[in-house]
Amino acid sequence: MTQMPFYVSPEQLMKDRADFARKGIARGRSVVVLGYDGGIAFVAENPSRALHKVSEIYDRIAFAAVGKYNEFENLRVAGVRYADLRGYSYDRTDVSARGLANAYAQTLGTIFTQESKPLEVEIVVAEVGSTAATDQIYRLMYDGSVADQEGFVAMGGAGDSIEEALTERWHPGLSLSEALGLAVELLGRDPAGNGADRQLGPDQLEVAVLDRQRPRRTFRRISGSLLDALLSTDDPMTDAPTVDEAATPRHASSNPQTQRADDESGA
Repeated sequence: MTQMPFYVSPEQLMKDRADFARKGIARGRSVVVLGYDGGIAFVAENPSRALHKVSEIYDRIAFAAVGKYNEFENLRVAGVRYADLRGYSYDRTDVSARGLANAYAQTLGTIFTQESKPLEVEIVVAEVGSTAATDQIYRLMYDGSVADQEGFVAMGGAGDSIEEALTERWHPGLSLSEALGLAVELLGRDPAGNGADRQLGPDQLEVAVLDRQRPRRTFRRISGSLLDALLSTDDPMTDAPTVDEAATPRHASSNPQTQRADDESGA
C-alpha cells in the first residue's frame, strides 16, 4: 500500500522555519551598531580573541553578525569576494553597502524558501559616509528581509530591549566615548529585570569603528589600553586622536579575508 506523503501548508512551513531561525539567533550574545560623531561604532559581547562577530568587508564597509558562526562566516567571506570582484571589475567607489545588502538579501531569501533549514543568522552591513547624514546601516534577517536603520541597531540575545533603550537615549553627535559607554551599559543589562546588571570589561568586548576621517580603509579595531581609556568614566577622551592609535590592535588583521567573525549557536 502506497503511503500518502505528509502535508504541511506553506504558511505553517514558513512559520516553523522562522521560529527555528529566531530561536537560534536569540541564543547568541547581542551586538550593537550605532553612529557617533566620527563614524559608526560596533560593540559586541565577545570574550574570544580569535573569532570575530565584527569584520571589515571593504574600504568603508563593515559586517556584524549574530547566530551560528559557521553560517555567517560563510556569508562574510562571500561578501568580501563580492566586494573585491566588483571593485576590481569597475571601480572601488562602485562597492556600496546597499549593493552588498541586496546580494545578501537574495542569498538569505533563497535559502529560507528553498532549503530544508534556514540560516540561523542576523547580520548588519554598514557603510560610513563623508558625513553622518550619509552613513548607511542595513539590517538583514534570516529570511532575506532588509531594513534601513537610522542611527543604530541591536540584534541577538536581548536585542529588542536594547533597541528600546537606544530609541530613548541615543542621539546624533555622540562622542566615541559616549557611544561606547552607552552600548556597553545596555549590553550588560538584565533584559528581564530580575537580576543585577553586569559590568562588562574590555576583555569581554569586541569593539571596532568605521572612522570617517581615515582616507581609505576606515575600519579599525579598538582594544587594550585605548578601549580601557574610552570606557573610563574617570578620564574621558576625545575621539579623533585616539582611534588612530588602534591601527595595530591585539587581534586585528590587515587582510579582511583572514578575519574571523564569531559565534557558535549559543555564543
